Amino acid sequence: MGVVEDTEPPLKRAKRDETNGFSGSNSSVRVSSVTNSLGDLMARPLTSSQGDDETIGSKGVIKKSEFVRIITRTLYSLGYGKAGAMLEEESGIPLHHSFVETFMQQVKEGKWDESIVTLHRIGLLDEKDVKAASFLLLEQKFLELLKFDKIAEALGTLRNEIEPLRINTKRVHELASSLISSGPGKENVSSRSKVLEELQSLLPASVIIPEKRLESLVESSLHIQRDACVFHNTLDSDLSLYSDHQCGKHQIPSQTVQESGISLPDKFTVQCSAHVSPFLTVLTFFSDDLFTYILESHTDEVWFLQYSHNGKYLASSSKDQTAIIWEINEDGHMSLKHKLVGHQKPVTAVLWSPDDSQVLTCGAEEVIRRWDVDSGDCLHTYEKGGIGPISCGWYSDGKGIIAGMTDRSICMWDLDGREMECWKGQRTQKVSDIAMTDDGKWLVSVCKDSVISLFDREATVERLIEEEETITSFSLSNDNRYVLVNLLNQEIRLWSIEGDPKIVTRYKGHKRSRFLIRSCFGGYEQGFIASGSEDSQVYIWHRSTGKLITELPGHAGAVNCVSWSPTNLHKMASASDDGTIRIWGLDWINPRNQEKQVQGSSSNGVLHQCNGN
Repeated sequence: MGVVEDTEPPLKRAKRDETNGFSGSNSSVRVSSVTNSLGDLMARPLTSSQGDDETIGSKGVIKKSEFVRIITRTLYSLGYGKAGAMLEEESGIPLHHSFVETFMQQVKEGKWDESIVTLHRIGLLDEKDVKAASFLLLEQKFLELLKFDKIAEALGTLRNEIEPLRINTKRVHELASSLISSGPGKENVSSRSKVLEELQSLLPASVIIPEKRLESLVESSLHIQRDACVFHNTLDSDLSLYSDHQCGKHQIPSQTVQESGISLPDKFTVQCSAHVSPFLTVLTFFSDDLFTYILESHTDEVWFLQYSHNGKYLASSSKDQTAIIWEINEDGHMSLKHKLVGHQKPVTAVLWSPDDSQVLTCGAEEVIRRWDVDSGDCLHTYEKGGIGPISCGWYSDGKGIIAGMTDRSICMWDLDGREMECWKGQRTQKVSDIAMTDDGKWLVSVCKDSVISLFDREATVERLIEEEETITSFSLSNDNRYVLVNLLNQEIRLWSIEGDPKIVTRYKGHKRSRFLIRSCFGGYEQGFIASGSEDSQVYIWHRSTGKLITELPGHAGAVNCVSWSPTNLHKMASASDDGTIRIWGLDWINPRNQEKQVQGSSSNGVLHQCNGN
């Protein structure tokens, strides 16, 4: 039972009498009354009764009638029907033209023939809109007829009303197929309220006011204000309608005790943690205005640090051949959880597993060790005879590890140490980073002095980021769409790696001449870039503009690495050659905590010796 081709214009032919009607249709209305072409049926555009020329607001760009209608629509949407009706009456500005109200009611009642007639009386200027809306109405009519086993009438609607519109041919064929293959009632029938929603998306907003138009306008305004805020670093829940949004510089973690100018005995509590050895110390400073931690448990330069994905821990590694896991309590206090001992050379990196239950430590050109976070036990040691690791990372699912080796190969092991793959050749450099994207598709590594390889593991193809200068380190954004690249020439570049790689932004100002300096993303939606520097400062830039926002002094040696908390927008850590880690915060404590008695944290940290497996 196919679709009959007909060359007559849409709606030109006479329709049969719907004497029985269905779904609330008015049996006295004959579709045959619609005997004119679309052009003949087009009424003049609807005109408002009043207020169209009147404007409000200081700039004179807001039409009063539109403003009132949007408010009325919002009142009805919020369930304030009486208030909405009262506004319509008092203002004399109806939410919708009477034709539109009639049309919407007819759709709700399933009076499809009448709704088609009223649709043309509304006076839409674009015939495409009329056809699209007519198709939607007639499609619903067809499906409801089919649902009630009125096969002949459904076929008539398809042949004589839907097909002559000459649009959406694919859908017309699907409807025809439903008559002969699926059987009656098999096609899903949308609710009439859903049809109204679809009509709203088809028809001009001036005809049917969108239900959430006011909310959309307000959200757009807030987003514009947020995007224009250079220092924006607050959650959306902190935005308010009562005043224009503007973050101050104080929203960036930037405060240290030395900058406070507050008398230490009067305002601060300084407490050393319980010692598990003479050199394990946590200094904690509190005041009504700010807080900072200076972690002093490493005995030599601190080279690397990283927050866990859940923000509950911070891990650090050092030239002193150890790594430390720091625990962050719910109130923000920090304590030493485990000191991981077992490497015979400096630990260049410590990396969290995807579920934060384990960490990897990379001994410089030595071995890789895997540790349990809860117990602090060493679970396995990964090594290969005659060569050592330069860098390491986790599989995206946490079920394996990857490593860049001293012989310029990339090796992959399962958790039990079985070698799964090993790529030979000039794959990695002496100073190198390696990472896998969260979906496990891309393996990212420094493959030459000035080249980063983006290797598609599924398609086994490679794309390259080619820099002009030597690459010293890189980091991936949380969404895996960008790579932050540190260069030998004291420049950091942000690359987009969607499609063909391209430079997005450049960051300058920090100092680097001899050491490996690392940078990171951070803040609200990772809207900032932070980096260490050889001049003992931390540098922070606005990610989009590349503008240097602030420089944070405090360390007494080169700052090698920074890490921004993924769960606390206002907390950042930095690691330095001075042997300390600084935790940077705002210039005040959260007001809800100001009433609490502040106490220093104590540590029950335990030394863990690893002999490997």
